[in-house]
Amino acid sequence: MTSPNGGTVRTAATVPHPAAARPAPAAAGRPLAIEAVDLVKTYQVKGRSGPVRALDGLSIGVEPGIVFGLLGPNGAGKSTTVKILTTLAAADSGRATVAGRSIAADPALVRRAIGVVAQRSGADPVATGRENLLLQGRLYGMRGAELARRADELLDRFDLADAGRRQVKTYSGGMQRRLDVALGLVHRPEVLFLDEPTTGLDPEARTAMWDEIGRLAGDDGLTILLTTHYLEEADRLAARLAIVDRGRIVAEGTPDDLKGELHGDAVHAVLAGTPAADALGVYEALGRVPGIREITVDGRRVSARADDGAAAVPAVLAALDQAGSPVAAVTVARPSLDDVYLRYAGRSFADAEGASR
Repeated sequence: MTSPNGGTVRTAATVPHPAAARPAPAAAGRPLAIEAVDLVKTYQVKGRSGPVRALDGLSIGVEPGIVFGLLGPNGAGKSTTVKILTTLAAADSGRATVAGRSIAADPALVRRAIGVVAQRSGADPVATGRENLLLQGRLYGMRGAELARRADELLDRFDLADAGRRQVKTYSGGMQRRLDVALGLVHRPEVLFLDEPTTGLDPEARTAMWDEIGRLAGDDGLTILLTTHYLEEADRLAARLAIVDRGRIVAEGTPDDLKGELHGDAVHAVLAGTPAADALGVYEALGRVPGIREITVDGRRVSARADDGAAAVPAVLAALDQAGSPVAAVTVARPSLDDVYLRYAGRSFADAEGASR
């Protein structure tokens, strides 16, 4: 608990998104709940000659009362952003405000205005769920009957009433994660930070957490900044989404708008045998296929866009075969957030995840 006082060849260039370089504007008469401008953060890592740039001029703007998603692979800079916005780390440069307070000038006020659910649980495993809630409330100055009512209210809301007097170490993963969210809400914050809240949960527990996050924003009007590396989670929960790659925002908008920018179908092919030795030859071969555009060659994976993906498949297969790169598998799909990431980051989300390990 935290006291409120204390070998690839890419043939598709990365395309800068028009909204990626600046935070979203505030709605008329409504200040942004979170605003970060040009945040830079570097770390010294043992074994490396120079510093690692975790954030490289990151800027976001979050309107009040929405779920704002930061989507990116592990190592993209999401958790570093949360640490800075919650006053747990200082940026090297840039500025930010949360709930109208400056994180640099008024960190204590920021901490009182926010709730934080970190990747690792902050609950005391040998205390009961109710005892954890009472302790968290006392850290924020809550006392007596008001605190007791709030603890019972949250236990009931998160379906923990029957487990409230059990030690947290006896809780399942889903129960413990629900308690973590309840702890972040004890003092009724204006902004809630959820850092990878469903990592490690089974599908049923993850779905239940999604439902609760949706209620917090929809029914309670809470502003939520959610970090995730799950494409489906971002697509389902985020009213607005920023895609993070290598410490920068490469695309921002609603999930539907971002996918809508990618007209037509995605055509994905996996080459047979070893990765293409002549990626340029593959690119040139597909470039001659009518209607094919935005071609990317990444090892054995070849991706492109087509107005009618199904109709284009025979010509794609023939072109790759003639180029000496026969296909083992091919799929056609409507645009997804993975396709958005590929377009603006220049690599697939799965490859970015693998590179971070």
